[in-house]
Amino acid sequence: MRWLAREIFDHALAECKVGRAFGRSIRLDHGMLQAGSNHYDLGSFQRIAVVSIGKAGHSMAEALAYLVPVEFSGIVACPVPPAAGVDEFQYFYGGHPLPNEDSLRAGEAILQLLQGLAEPSLVLFLISGGASAIAEKPIRPDLTLSDVVETNRALVLSGAPIAEINAIRKHLSAIKGGRMAKAAAPATQVSLLVSDVPDHALDALASGPTMPDSSTVSDCYAIARQYDLLSKLPEPVRSVFSTRELLETPKAGEAAFDKSSYVTVLSNQTAIETARERARRERFVVEVDNSCDDWNYARAADHLLSRLRGLRQSSSRACLISGGEVTVAVGNRSGVGGRNQQFALYCAQKIAGESITILSAGTDGIDGNSAAAGAVVDGTTIERANQRGLDVNSAISRFDAFPLLQATGDAVVTGPTGNNVRDLRILLAY
Repeated sequence: MRWLAREIFDHALAECKVGRAFGRSIRLDHGMLQAGSNHYDLGSFQRIAVVSIGKAGHSMAEALAYLVPVEFSGIVACPVPPAAGVDEFQYFYGGHPLPNEDSLRAGEAILQLLQGLAEPSLVLFLISGGASAIAEKPIRPDLTLSDVVETNRALVLSGAPIAEINAIRKHLSAIKGGRMAKAAAPATQVSLLVSDVPDHALDALASGPTMPDSSTVSDCYAIARQYDLLSKLPEPVRSVFSTRELLETPKAGEAAFDKSSYVTVLSNQTAIETARERARRERFVVEVDNSCDDWNYARAADHLLSRLRGLRQSSSRACLISGGEVTVAVGNRSGVGGRNQQFALYCAQKIAGESITILSAGTDGIDGNSAAAGAVVDGTTIERANQRGLDVNSAISRFDAFPLLQATGDAVVTGPTGNNVRDLRILLAY
């Protein structure tokens, strides 16, 4: 069953490959570009520019160049160098989960590119998860890379949901929260999205650089209070909050978005549906439960295990699939691991001795600060850990799940996938 859980996960990863998804959404026919339901006559534009940012930055640019073989130029900001870049593109290798110098260089280069576009131009934005860190430019010139890194670290470790984290990121950035679209106006803009956020909150993807921002400065001040962030922020950023100097981001109805369209090429729902299909082929009774998105990992685990046990009462082969992400408030006790491994190890305690297998992993192949994408545990995980003299309670309390799960052989290691459509949890009872 451990092998089967991994097989279901790998099948979902394969179906979520960027090239395959682009082939379903993008095509070029006699000079007409079809992007979703919209059509663009490429011959009517004096210039076509591309900005591709995020964990899928290179794979999205590569897929576009293959499917739309016209003269493009532009910028790719991705986390790792590809084996071969796309011709005519300038590459930056931004940091993730925290920005680096190349992140700031990418942000500056993107603004320079966009601000040089005239009205008869088309800009294709290829946006995927992770771009919040991979491409960045602070809204104020006195904010340094160190300030940006310290701010991002405080936000990531706060335990706040990603939408709330991104609300603050947007208002501190010159390219997020619709400001990239504002810089590109009055050019025609098409955003192709590989989404790692809930479908109802697409403006949180990469902190919404090309979308009207639904968050406000008032939201940012409230979030900072709720998670006691001011004491954890660097002094220049803390000063912006204490003096209430945040500037509002572009909103719906503003002219910057008059010629903008958006196409979701891939999302978490793609992974969920393909995993459900694969589990059904293995004769499981399958249900999907995404209600615990953005819940604390322990609350989410308790809820999903309760659902799985209820499902097993009516079927000898029960499968529960859950998408989205859980949260972990790490604080100052951070070990090596991530939210998926924390969730899995907590579950392992709850299912000890039972015929249950649980896989929880990120579709980007990266879980927190570890080398794993997540973990697959079963009713024997705790026994195997005890036999090796490993302290499960200590690993959970110190958020140090990876060394234990690696030692027991339960870590799921895929390497970076070049993609990111959130996390996938697969629970099997038999």
